[in-house]
Amino acid sequence: MICIPLKNTDPFFCLAAEEYLLKNFTDDIFMLWRSENTVVVGKHQNALGEINYPFVREKNITVARRISGGGTVFHDSGNVNFSFIKNVSSPAEISFKMFTRPVVEALAQLGLKATTSGRNDLLIDGLKISGNAEHVYKNRVLHHGTLLFNSDLENLGQAIKVVPGKYESKAVQSNRSKVANISSFLNNEMQIDKFSRFLIDVQLQKAGNTLYELNDVDTEIISKLAKEKFITWDWNFGYSPKYTFQHTVNINDRTLKIFLAVKKGIIEDANLEGNYFAEPFSTELSALLIGKRHFYEDVQNVLGTRDEQLIYAFF
Repeated sequence: MICIPLKNTDPFFCLAAEEYLLKNFTDDIFMLWRSENTVVVGKHQNALGEINYPFVREKNITVARRISGGGTVFHDSGNVNFSFIKNVSSPAEISFKMFTRPVVEALAQLGLKATTSGRNDLLIDGLKISGNAEHVYKNRVLHHGTLLFNSDLENLGQAIKVVPGKYESKAVQSNRSKVANISSFLNNEMQIDKFSRFLIDVQLQKAGNTLYELNDVDTEIISKLAKEKFITWDWNFGYSPKYTFQHTVNINDRTLKIFLAVKKGIIEDANLEGNYFAEPFSTELSALLIGKRHFYEDVQNVLGTRDEQLIYAFF
């Protein structure tokens, strides 16, 4: 197995690196990486339905989509992501525990007892410290997970805090869990850089495992993949399953009822009711929304306003 401590902290590059290594290498791989503030949604989720959009936008938190299924997770500089990529002869070989066991064993060396949950999480004292997901490509499987070490749990909670009922679709929905930082369970203080090095060293101590650094060719290909896929609106928002959005708000003692039907991120049907807009203006705006992206700038352009309260009513 080759072990890669990824130095790049751009979330799009890191997610692209996983796909590149999965599809272009034949080695078994263990990779550690960290990224800037990012909400990462599962492949089959509705991105807007999984995030607190006003908070995420105002805090400049990146929204990204990964190639694996499962629920939404939050990354920041206090979180360590681990990725296992392994060759398998059949799907029957694949199990979450096969990949979480090395992490559980590493944490045990720090005096921590981590357990698995029924939702593919790792827990300490019943609190979630790791969310995991998998993606299979031919005879290789990617298993990756988060390790909350000293993350900003307030930011995490706010970024994925959603109002139920606004978005309706067949998209996979996240299960919200109480979370905790690994550092809070340690008897001795430890910095996150030392924690990351410890996790790499644990793997390197195993027979046959070697260190690998991405070369210039690797980096160029990954950067191209990140630019052409992972950073795009089409992947992060347009890939969401079709959904409907319904929301009623009261602004300045006036009521606005919003209905949107969205496919591939594009508004296919829209209806604005209530007394916020006078007729026939509400009908005209409804028609203008059709064909636009369900995205802040597009809605803002149609409404012709900088009133964030009004624009955010559409999310």
